[in-house]
Amino acid sequence: MARLAFQKLLLLVTAMSLPLVTMAGEVSVAVASNFAAPMKVIAQAFERDTGHKAILSFGATGQFYAQIKNGAPFAVLLAADDETPVKLEKDGFGVEGTRFTYAVGKVVLWSKKPGFVDDKGEVLRSGTFTKIAIANPKLAPYGLAAMQVLQRLDVSARVTPKIVEASNIGQTFQFVSSGNAALGFVALSQVFENGKMKEGSGWIVPSTMYDPIKQDAMLLMHARTNIAAQALLQYLRNEKTKAIILSYGYDF
Repeated sequence: MARLAFQKLLLLVTAMSLPLVTMAGEVSVAVASNFAAPMKVIAQAFERDTGHKAILSFGATGQFYAQIKNGAPFAVLLAADDETPVKLEKDGFGVEGTRFTYAVGKVVLWSKKPGFVDDKGEVLRSGTFTKIAIANPKLAPYGLAAMQVLQRLDVSARVTPKIVEASNIGQTFQFVSSGNAALGFVALSQVFENGKMKEGSGWIVPSTMYDPIKQDAMLLMHARTNIAAQALLQYLRNEKTKAIILSYGYDF
C-alpha cells in the first residue's frame, strides 16, 4: 500500500515537472561579429536563467541579410546596424514591432603591439606601417565607419593603398591579432573588457567622427511563435544583460 502511494506521488511529481521541460527551447541567433564576445557570455547566462538555449552564428550583417532572404532558418537577428532590420521588416522577413537597439557600437584603431597606436591616431598620418585592416565597408557597418574616419582625418589617399579588406569585423580583428596587419579599425568590444584594453595599444575614435553605430535586434518572421526567441529578445533588455554589454565598451 505504501509502495503504491509512493508510485502515485512519483507520477504526480513527474507530471508537474513536464511543462517546465517542454517549455525550454532553442533559438538560432544570427549575431554580428563585433558582438561575439559579449553574446557568448549572455547566451550562457540566458540558458542558466531561463533554460532556453541560444545557438549562435557569427558573421557580417550584410551576409546575414542575404542568407535570411534566401531562407536561412535564423530566429533572431542581432545586427551591427539599424538599417538591415528595417529592410528585412519591409521585405516581410522581420516581425513588425520587435526591433530595438540593443547596443551602440564604438570603433577603435588597434594594434597588438604596445605603444604602436597613440591616443590621438597620429600613426595614420605618420605612415609607419605597411598594412591596415578594415572590414568591407559595403557589408560591415564598422568598415563603413572606418572609412568615414579616414575621410574625416583627410588621410584616405595616404592610407587606402595599405588597406587589407576583411569580409567582416571578426576577420579584421584576426588580421591584426595575427600580425598580418600592423593595425586596424576594429570594434572596441573585441579588445575591451571590464573597463580597460585587454592588450596592445589603441585609439578609441571619438564617436563624432563616424555615423552612430546603432545595433538593432529583431524577431524573424518564421520564428514569430518561438517562445525561446521571444524570451531572448526580452532578456537582452534586462539590467543584468545591459551590465554585460556595457562592460565590453558599448553604449545604449
